[in-house]
Amino acid sequence: MATINAPASERRHILDRRTTGASLSKGKLNALDWVAMVLLIVGGLNWGSVGLANIDLVASLFGTQTPLSRIVYVLVGLSALYSIYTSSKMAASRR
Repeated sequence: MATINAPASERRHILDRRTTGASLSKGKLNALDWVAMVLLIVGGLNWGSVGLANIDLVASLFGTQTPLSRIVYVLVGLSALYSIYTSSKMAASRR
């Protein structure tokens, strides 16, 4: 008859499910994390310049509402969403 609690020597070691992703569990950043961080810094500096001096650096570099400037804005927004996802995974792994 099988027992519910197997002896310690027969138990398999199962990785904790909350520590998925090598970049989160080891504290190292992968390429996507670096790209998101750089884009967030670019977006933060742009919004800071808009707030302080009313200068939109992205628009001054690429033009106002050109396809290239809109791509930059979309990428900054996507990197913010990715950072929200990453930070929620980090918070869950620390519990």
